[in-house]
Amino acid sequence: MKTIRRKISIVFILCSICAISLCTLFVNLTINNKFNEYMINTQNKRYERITSFLEETYKREGKWTENSGAELIHEAYMSNYCLTLFDKNKKVVWGMDPKDIINNLHFKNMSVKDEGIYSSKTFEIKVDDEIVGYVDIGQYSSVLLTEEDVNFKMSVIKSIIASGLLTLVIITIISLYFSKQLATPIKDVANMSINLSEGKFDTKSTIKSDIKELENLRKSINILAEKLKHQDIIRRRLISDISHEIRTPLNILQNNIEAMIDGVFPVTNERLNYLNEEVIRFGRLLNNLNILKEFEEESVKLNLEKISLKALIQDIYNDFNMAAGNKGIDLILKLDNKSEYNIAGDKDKLKQVFINLISNAIKFTKDGNNIWISLYYEKDKVIAEVKDNGIGIKEEDLPFIFERLYRGDKSRHEIQGNGIGLTIVRSILQFHSANIEVESKEGKGTTFRIYFDSYK
Repeated sequence: MKTIRRKISIVFILCSICAISLCTLFVNLTINNKFNEYMINTQNKRYERITSFLEETYKREGKWTENSGAELIHEAYMSNYCLTLFDKNKKVVWGMDPKDIINNLHFKNMSVKDEGIYSSKTFEIKVDDEIVGYVDIGQYSSVLLTEEDVNFKMSVIKSIIASGLLTLVIITIISLYFSKQLATPIKDVANMSINLSEGKFDTKSTIKSDIKELENLRKSINILAEKLKHQDIIRRRLISDISHEIRTPLNILQNNIEAMIDGVFPVTNERLNYLNEEVIRFGRLLNNLNILKEFEEESVKLNLEKISLKALIQDIYNDFNMAAGNKGIDLILKLDNKSEYNIAGDKDKLKQVFINLISNAIKFTKDGNNIWISLYYEKDKVIAEVKDNGIGIKEEDLPFIFERLYRGDKSRHEIQGNGIGLTIVRSILQFHSANIEVESKEGKGTTFRIYFDSYK
């Protein structure tokens, strides 16, 4: 199985080879065709020049003689083609022997096509639009190439091949570099995902990329690792927490009942009331777990109706005002008397949301501090806010406070609670398509902010 870097490099290099080969082939064919066209045009100009020279010769002499245009013979011999001059009756005035060209030293240094096949062309010689003779031009190739022509053509071909090879080397180096840039972060994330699948949640991807999608992937996998790590911690604590929450009231009940049976403790109304409170606390825990189970299974039924959030919170405020005062906490309600803050929802379920939030605020706020409950509009949203200046929540605990049975640092853990209240709050709000945000600083206080859609 190939690595992603090797795979990308092979694809880049193969694509480069194909592209360069095609470019080299097309350029070579184009240059060859243009070069051949150039040589044919040069040859045609030679034909025209020879014919024009003989026409001028006839005009000057008025007839054909054995010396008419004979000076062309030397040039023809040096350029490896044959000339034969005919009069208008096609009788030979003078001519060259084609066999002499084969033994010519110049001919041996020339590159010819179809070597050994002699071909010729006959051209009319006209003076005053009257044919006065013919000239036959023959050669052992359709196109004659001199040594300089061949050298030029070969140098062009070599340059094209060298350019192609150099380009291939450069592209190979570039492809290896960029394949590394692509493959390294992907490989790192892949290795991290393997570690996560093996339960190693402490690993992190540290190799950054300048590619937006890869960098987003790296950040997402790191966030996933962090969440899995905390989920694993929560999972490990789940059994012990449930066991602790259930065992404590049961142990209290068992020990006290056994003591009363053995006559160690007298059976009094005070002691029976104490045991009854433990039974109620135990029942409350089971009830909360059952409520959470219903929400998670989406089996809960909501009775949606138009609700005045202002009236709902006013009622809850009245219920908690005395309890807050007994603890020395000032419970402050901020409402706009001109608005009812209407929303659509289940009144009983939403009441449970605010009861949980306000009771938590009272629980984690010390004597002499304040709790503020306020309602206000922001665009088309109704926002309910519960704010306190209590003990606050540690920053590392904030992302997990809505997880079931999660409780943060020791100072919060020592305060009575079962870690289910906020999980129920989030579940109820999700069914109402509402969002909840939390802001908190340790030792400064906590603010819960809920966003409801305004009733229209």
